[in-house]
Amino acid sequence: MTNLAALLHEHPFADDEALVHGTTVTWTKAEVIERAAAWAGELRATGVMRGQAVAVVRSHAPDVIVAMMAIWHIEAVFVPVNPLLPPAGVDEIVDALHPAALLADDGITALLGALAQPDGVAFVQWTSGTTGRPKPVLHTHDAYLELLDRVLAPLRAGSRPPSEPPTRAVSEPPARAVSEPPARAVSEPPARPPTPNLIPVSMALNAGIYNVLFGLRAGAPIVVMDRFTTGDFAALVARHQIRSTVLPPAAMAMLSDDAAIEDLAPLRYVRSITAPLSPFQARRFTAKFGVTVLNSYGQAEMGEVIGWTAADAKTYPDKIGAVGRPHAGVAIRIDIPDMSGIGELLVRPPHHAAGYADGTDLADRLTADGFIRTGDLARIDDDGFVWIEGRLGDLINRGGNKIFPDEVEEVLLTVPGVREVAVVGHPDDRLGQVPVAYLAAAAEVTDSELTAACRTHLVAYKVPVRFVRVEALPRSEVGKVLRAKLR
Repeated sequence: MTNLAALLHEHPFADDEALVHGTTVTWTKAEVIERAAAWAGELRATGVMRGQAVAVVRSHAPDVIVAMMAIWHIEAVFVPVNPLLPPAGVDEIVDALHPAALLADDGITALLGALAQPDGVAFVQWTSGTTGRPKPVLHTHDAYLELLDRVLAPLRAGSRPPSEPPTRAVSEPPARAVSEPPARAVSEPPARPPTPNLIPVSMALNAGIYNVLFGLRAGAPIVVMDRFTTGDFAALVARHQIRSTVLPPAAMAMLSDDAAIEDLAPLRYVRSITAPLSPFQARRFTAKFGVTVLNSYGQAEMGEVIGWTAADAKTYPDKIGAVGRPHAGVAIRIDIPDMSGIGELLVRPPHHAAGYADGTDLADRLTADGFIRTGDLARIDDDGFVWIEGRLGDLINRGGNKIFPDEVEEVLLTVPGVREVAVVGHPDDRLGQVPVAYLAAAAEVTDSELTAACRTHLVAYKVPVRFVRVEALPRSEVGKVLRAKLR
């Protein structure tokens, strides 16, 4: 049975820095393993058993990584909890998942009423909740290892054809012990250490967990941040000579807006994560820093399934608005496309989440032939690139005319002074729905300027009927706009 803790144990560079926290903490691989083993012993002494969940609420990012490894050492289930949540929010997660223990800044607390999760579950992560109440997704060790290899394969090979599956080396599992959990070995280590994997997002998010494991799988040291600031990010890029990293769209916008940050050398590539990336923001970021932005697409239940390679970015610079092409082993199709080829995107990945911790599964989202209904509207061009046009629930039907909010938002973002905008459909007695635009930090822009820009680039029925100023757009933890709250 796979155990993701082996990615730390089999990391090829034992004598180098394995885990770095800004400029204050540097631990070797041996130190991380020793700390994880100590916590594993404490969890066992508390009564945590195999398959039971442990909720982790730690404000120090390296501690969260050590806790994650400790939990997997004893074959328990990791439940990351945002340390910024109020006590009521933490209580809600505890009530929903019934963990055996809570590992917080002040120590380990045993909890009553613990439930065991299904075999093979590594961690529980909540969906973003942009289309409804967040759901606790069960991620297994096996499926997550496959996901890491799925994304790493084309990066290692340069431009592996989408139909060619990645190879994976398998060796005998190490002997079982607290410091040596059962696991399948990682693939062949690189000839020399790659640059560190800089992770500028919270370890309470799937993106944080994924990128730690991605770095370990690639044989890279890990550099984590407790919270993102433009100055700290730029300093870490320079200090560790980072050539490639990940950033949420909101962080890219912050860097583009910060006049004090003029250079991000030697950074060459940024992979967009956690939320849809506006082509406008991608172009701004590239224009200011000369950094190539690699878009991607995925969902909590199946991980990243579509993305860009550096080779594609060089070959197809005119397709910057696309989310990329399917990864190896991923099948996609468009369900009931319209005249423009737009319909719901269906995806069949090699593996997907085991279901939800509330006992429900993915059955209601699966087609008869095993494709997952994503709820996203998309089209696929002749070169195999996928273009996301919006969410099914966000599509605005104005008297029979379809309006994709993203298209209108792209136009409004070209108006000087507009930095954040979201377009949603509001009820209308005559037309059914009409588009309304919500703008943040754009008080100096007049309605007439906004209307003029829209009329220049859009047909008349796509022009918003009203422009509403707000202090900030409501967003989820990962930066996705919560359109339901605007409605």
